[in-house]
Amino acid sequence: MKEIDARGLACPAPVLMTKAAIEKEGANLIKIIVDNQASKENVCLFLASKKFETSVESQGNDFYITGKGKGGYAPASLPKAEKTESGNRKIMVMAATDRIGYGDDELGLKLMASFIKTLKEMGQDLWRLVLVNNGVKLTVDGSQSLPDLKALEADGIRILVCGTCLNHFNLLERKQVGETTNMLDIVTAMQLADKVVSI
Repeated sequence: MKEIDARGLACPAPVLMTKAAIEKEGANLIKIIVDNQASKENVCLFLASKKFETSVESQGNDFYITGKGKGGYAPASLPKAEKTESGNRKIMVMAATDRIGYGDDELGLKLMASFIKTLKEMGQDLWRLVLVNNGVKLTVDGSQSLPDLKALEADGIRILVCGTCLNHFNLLERKQVGETTNMLDIVTAMQLADKVVSI
């Protein structure tokens, strides 16, 4: 069994170490030790994406994640950018803040709420919404953008929420919408998108 001790490391390091063990070393049975909830979730999500069966044991502040592959792993190339049925562009919107602009925070919060509400006007061009840094605060209970984000998700828009950022702000348990993710997934989404809009 391949064992990786990723304690003390923030994402995406534990995921990247797991990825290297599977794709470069061909590990089919792997144990990863992490010491924070965000890393635990991100490693489990990555293993699931590689069709590994996973189990998690808690010991104190540490999580012991065991992944078992269903056969030899063949490294996959980057997935091809899929087109929507109508041939629309795939636009990824990345928000690193819960407010827009500087000068008046109350106005900035209102502008961001209006922006999120208006995103639906992009129609089928809107492909991913990625929330990092202060942007993850839009996904928690009490956020005035929460109903609009839930509506976007219900319409099929994947909302990727930075796990490291949630962990930093102690908001992991309060997230109400979107998929907890890591920087590897975010960078891959950037590669697949036809256009990335950052705010």
